Amino acid sequence: MVKSSITGDIEKAAGVYWKLRRTRPRTKQDLKNYVKVFLGIDISDKKICAEHNSPMDYLWHSFSADFSSERVGNADAVIWANRGGGKTELAAVATLADCVFKPNCQVRILGGSGEQAGRMYDYLLGFLNNGFSDFLAGPARKGKCSFVNGSQVEVLTQSATSVRGQHIHKLRCDEVELFNEDVFAAAKFTTQSTDNIVAAMETISTMHRPYGLMQKIVTSAEQLATPVFKWCLWEVIEKCTDRNCSQCRLWSDCGGKAKQADGYLKIDDCITQSSRSSRAGWESEMLCKKPSLENAVFAEFDGDVHVVPIDYNADLPLYRSLDFGFVNPFVCLWIQVDAEGVVRVIDEYVRSRATIDAHADAIMSRTPCDESGVAATFCDPAGAGKNDVTGTSVVRELRERGIATRYRRSGILEGIELIRRAIRSGDGQSRLVISLRCPRLIEAMRCYHYSDSVAGRDAELPLKDGLYDHPIDALRYFFVNYNRSNKVTTRRY
Repeated sequence: MVKSSITGDIEKAAGVYWKLRRTRPRTKQDLKNYVKVFLGIDISDKKICAEHNSPMDYLWHSFSADFSSERVGNADAVIWANRGGGKTELAAVATLADCVFKPNCQVRILGGSGEQAGRMYDYLLGFLNNGFSDFLAGPARKGKCSFVNGSQVEVLTQSATSVRGQHIHKLRCDEVELFNEDVFAAAKFTTQSTDNIVAAMETISTMHRPYGLMQKIVTSAEQLATPVFKWCLWEVIEKCTDRNCSQCRLWSDCGGKAKQADGYLKIDDCITQSSRSSRAGWESEMLCKKPSLENAVFAEFDGDVHVVPIDYNADLPLYRSLDFGFVNPFVCLWIQVDAEGVVRVIDEYVRSRATIDAHADAIMSRTPCDESGVAATFCDPAGAGKNDVTGTSVVRELRERGIATRYRRSGILEGIELIRRAIRSGDGQSRLVISLRCPRLIEAMRCYHYSDSVAGRDAELPLKDGLYDHPIDALRYFFVNYNRSNKVTTRRY
């Protein structure tokens, strides 16, 4: 009788457990508890750094978007977190939750490499084999599995061919910093919402380089109001309970943050990693601060120092500096120099695929004084060359529109050195400030970089990527021409 009663209690408990596993979490705390009970993962829900999020914030955003009473346009998100911060495993949890609780949800995993994509899928298989196999419609295959409710997960390869033609609800791009940019561009068109499921493209990565794809994604996310979920070491490190802070190697960065933590990373492991990594690598990979500047051309450029709210000063001479382009952008910078010799970039114009007439109209309309008040307009010497089709030159076309240009031939390295000297001279002084009205130039100052792969003499030259080099070239032409009037060429054609 006792044995029968125990058996009945076990069966009853199993039934409750079975039912709970299929009960959709209604709140963020419900979801946290669900993951802890059924997957054995205790996801941190503590925000330690003021400007960061908790890992649980991302998971709740991803899961709850399809159940919100207010329909949203999409559930896109950028996840920027540290190495070892659980990004891939957490995205696998989100994938499982999507497939279990959202019938017919189509999820695709796209990794920076086949190995990276496989890691997320392996996490998912581990979850399925640990109590969720009943949800599957047949055995899970390599890189693909289907659920009885019509949901499906598939791993995509890092190629435009694999991505194109996909029409799915959720796309999780893992370690996007390693993506081929053409593949990422194609991936942007894969997600589509249906009546019950909101489309979402999640880009997940550590930010390794100031000029990498993740940098561009985070910058555009801010402009497009796409949420960025960011956490670092302190949101995922274990709670510190019995260490002497004054003797801890992490103290200068921690400052007691680990005392509030509720994560899983072992403190001793973090101490070891900090001791064997460079400071730049530690800050970018673990603290999610500015990326490593080891390959940046202007590593000493500091937004807190060099970006200031300045505007046109009628008491100072005004200069313009141009870099020509059609497919690549045409750039114009408006620049003044004060009595102390500080170069003040007050405005920018950046536009692709427009005629010289259109550029001339824009330049003249944005110039804050009459054309007679412009001290000089400097330009790329290549603009003096005749076009084989039109038989004229950009310099001549601008002159005919009333914009007289001047130029001096110089090497790239000469101009770069002059910009560096203005950023920070040998006496430690800065003689360059850039207005907030110049976001493209500011981004270029941070991201202009050397190639990772070029060797030999060309390795001394920054990469011409068609994006960051053009605003820098315009700035470079100003520096090599300014105060060299006796060497500057002015020609009529």
